Amino acid sequence: MALIPPFFLDCVVSIGIQGLNGPGWIGSGFIVGRPITNDSGEKVYHTFLITNKHVLKDKKNILLRFNTLQGAQVIDYPIDLELGGQPIWVGHTSAEVDIAVFSINPDVLKKDSAVFSFFQLDEHTMCVSDMKRDGLSEGDSIFVLGFPMGIVSSQSNHVISRSGSIARIRDLLANRQSNFLIDANIFPGNSGGPVVTRPEISSIQGTSPINKAALIGVVKSYVPYQDVAISQQTGNPRVIFEENSGLALVETVDNVKSTVDICYQQKVAKNP
Repeated sequence: MALIPPFFLDCVVSIGIQGLNGPGWIGSGFIVGRPITNDSGEKVYHTFLITNKHVLKDKKNILLRFNTLQGAQVIDYPIDLELGGQPIWVGHTSAEVDIAVFSINPDVLKKDSAVFSFFQLDEHTMCVSDMKRDGLSEGDSIFVLGFPMGIVSSQSNHVISRSGSIARIRDLLANRQSNFLIDANIFPGNSGGPVVTRPEISSIQGTSPINKAALIGVVKSYVPYQDVAISQQTGNPRVIFEENSGLALVETVDNVKSTVDICYQQKVAKNP
């Protein structure tokens, strides 16, 4: 019995930078498809890579790792993040929203027999309005997909799945926040990875279970806990210890969609 659709796992890629001793893996990303209607009236999808701004910031190039149909091989695609002195990626218009987007050419991946899939933004996601309608609330289960601590095999790009729950979402549903909190252990390398709902078959009386897996957000960062060591002689702070609280901030699908729309208009529609 699978709780995560297998193709969800193929949507996620590891993001790295080339070092002197080989690739170093710094973050996660995933592919989404924006629906459009082609000249024949058929629905098709433009594909985009989603990650965090802070994963791409101040970098000239990155690597994206994909599995291949051959099984025992991987492909590391070098991506130049600037073209003609301008970034190829688009960030959300708000400085507070940590989402970055750039377009992905699926024809190149198909030609190279790369294994990939994408979240259809009109089918496999839950926006804030969907969360309200379906009664998503604190305690509901989620999965976090990504590559924590740069744990990427030299022979594969198999994603790591970690479980958790929604810790606080009512501020988002009441339009007081643009993100929400999950209770899940997030580490460096998880940044930019997808958060998906875990299907449930039971719920308390008067509510309906969340019975589907859907993309609900993007990992932003863990929430740190700080402990201050005080000098017994002076009473002044001497050392600040920072720990992972086990809580993490998640950006919403709404902000993903709006950033994808900007990227489509600026980088795709104007440059067919």
